[in-house]
Amino acid sequence: MELSKIKSSLEDGLLSFPITDFNHKGEFNTETYAQRLEWFISHDVSSVFVAGGTGEFFSLSATEYEQIVNISAKTVAERVPVISSVGRSTSEAIAFAKIAEKAGINALLLFPPYLTECPQDGVFEYAKTIIQNTSLPVIYYNRGNGVLSAEYIKKLADVCPNFIGLKDGTGNMQDLNDTIKTVGKRLSYIGGVPTAEIIAEAYLSIGVNTYSSAAFNFVPELANKFYKSLRAGDKATVEEITKSFYIPLVRLRGKKNGYAVSLIKAGAKIIGKSAGDVRPPLTMPTDGEVEELRQLIEQNK
Repeated sequence: MELSKIKSSLEDGLLSFPITDFNHKGEFNTETYAQRLEWFISHDVSSVFVAGGTGEFFSLSATEYEQIVNISAKTVAERVPVISSVGRSTSEAIAFAKIAEKAGINALLLFPPYLTECPQDGVFEYAKTIIQNTSLPVIYYNRGNGVLSAEYIKKLADVCPNFIGLKDGTGNMQDLNDTIKTVGKRLSYIGGVPTAEIIAEAYLSIGVNTYSSAAFNFVPELANKFYKSLRAGDKATVEEITKSFYIPLVRLRGKKNGYAVSLIKAGAKIIGKSAGDVRPPLTMPTDGEVEELRQLIEQNK
């Protein structure tokens, strides 16, 4: 796929991040996952990010990852760009990248280093080494233990021609605006905080036109309506949906760590498109919280 098409998809359109299907034993379910991807593509999405944070990348084995990227590339079949995650240790990230390359994935989303607190220069070396060891275009996920300043993002862009985009997972508008104004159009910029819709207006105001929509997994029509209203400048509709759906969802999400993923899987079950439960260390919502989510979905149909 041409790089221009990939970058265009990152800069205009709703970015979808499917959950990963597990069966009742917690094993990857290849059949329902392929069906989920086809369902995603049947809606108006500009790209599909597989095995991402919403897709529980952190819990996947290398074998499961290989299955996911192969199914994704085959199912989507170049209709839109397919982007898969890589990360963990440097060697694992490079190995995952090679698996993705072989499968026919179009680009990579590079996750920050796992667990340990990291100095900026160390994170820069981590990202540079991985990006320079793949032929695929790479988007860097700026969050957690791997937040890079504008200075280091620019350095990374200068030495890695295939570094094409920055996904913001911080929600820090001051630093993100600094990066955008410093690096400019050399990169594509994506909003990537949990439930990114809640600050989509702020993102748009500094030039971030797209964001990752996890809620798309269970309210695709609403997610699309919100995005199209945002881009069209329909402030009344944006405010209405934010008040009626996204603010209550964020409040529910804030009840427990990990609910940014767990609630999405619960929502998928509610609409009859179950992907099973999350894997530990995440936990599923309580029955009462699921009922809150059910009512929220019903009220916003």
